[in-house]
Amino acid sequence: MTAVRFETIGAEAQPLAILDDFAPDPDGLRSFAMGADFTVALNHFPGVRAALPEAYLHAQLPVIAAAAAEAFGRAGPVTIVDASFSIVSTPAEALSVAQRLPHIDAFTEDRIALVHYLSPAGGDGTAFFRHRATGFETVDEARRDLFFRHLDIEMRHGGVPPPGYVRGDTRLFECIRTEPARYNRALLYRSWNLHSGAISPANPLLPDPGAGRLTVTGFLSIG
Repeated sequence: MTAVRFETIGAEAQPLAILDDFAPDPDGLRSFAMGADFTVALNHFPGVRAALPEAYLHAQLPVIAAAAAEAFGRAGPVTIVDASFSIVSTPAEALSVAQRLPHIDAFTEDRIALVHYLSPAGGDGTAFFRHRATGFETVDEARRDLFFRHLDIEMRHGGVPPPGYVRGDTRLFECIRTEPARYNRALLYRSWNLHSGAISPANPLLPDPGAGRLTVTGFLSIG
């Protein structure tokens, strides 16, 4: 049975739902991933992605909906915007500038991000950040222009981040929480939180679902 607990992130106290033992058959999901066709990801994800079993996320919607109602105060229907197996595998020196920074997945309150960890050893978790110049831990439509204007000025005058995954505190961002990975753990948080995978320098960045940082990443809309 899924065990759910609720935490908050940073000074803005944004909700974070942590769901352990999330899927009833994580080993079956891993087996499906072994035979899946992984291809280079779009939309700035630094690695590869593959399609999920059709029934997987739909079967989890009641658990997601219950956790979302408690964490985010949204009891409407859950819509799957996008979801896939994902493996971080891009070498540090090949990362784009955007991939070296914390990011936001969407700017509206209804959008929720899901990360489901499927590496038996646990591996790298997820980190959340505060932008030092603005103090923003989240970026919604009202903050969007100001945030990106500051970030652009900072990088034009101070230089872009060096090649590498963002980890811990940096010149531009303060790490305010790192949630560790655990096999069959899922996280739910608002997509407007500044966040990044907490990718260790020791991660070999293998695109192999049997050896790499295998996750399910999903983007949901909750009414």
